[in-house]
Amino acid sequence: MTMGALTEDVHFTQRIEFPAKAENIHLAEKLIDEACARYNVHESLYGNILIALTEAVNNAIHHGNALDPAKQVQLGYVMDGDKVTFVVSDEGPGFDHEHLPDPTDPQNIEKPHGRGVFLMRALADSVEFSDNGATVAIGFNLVPATA
Repeated sequence: MTMGALTEDVHFTQRIEFPAKAENIHLAEKLIDEACARYNVHESLYGNILIALTEAVNNAIHHGNALDPAKQVQLGYVMDGDKVTFVVSDEGPGFDHEHLPDPTDPQNIEKPHGRGVFLMRALADSVEFSDNGATVAIGFNLVPATA
């Protein structure tokens, strides 16, 4: 199975690709639901995974590929022991993920956008960007922390 230059060294457990159209978010949600069911992901983690991945896929569709249905969004995941890592990539130019405005700053609090990466970082155990921001790997530890 060839994955292209972006992910040539990754062997995905499951992977899908779809045109950058807003209505295709349901394809990502279906893959997330199937992955969480397949690995009996605890319900306390399911919401975090769904929100973080929905944000990442929405960013890829709207910002990365600028709603261009000729461009593809890729979503895949890899299971590694008690950790699942989802990888989302688009065909856009990327973005400066190091210098995003802080959505909790009072001057940004009322803005309707700009919370996606903040939410991903808050909800996931790891968030790593590559390809100048056009690819993001979002990791979750599947063993709930004991109190």
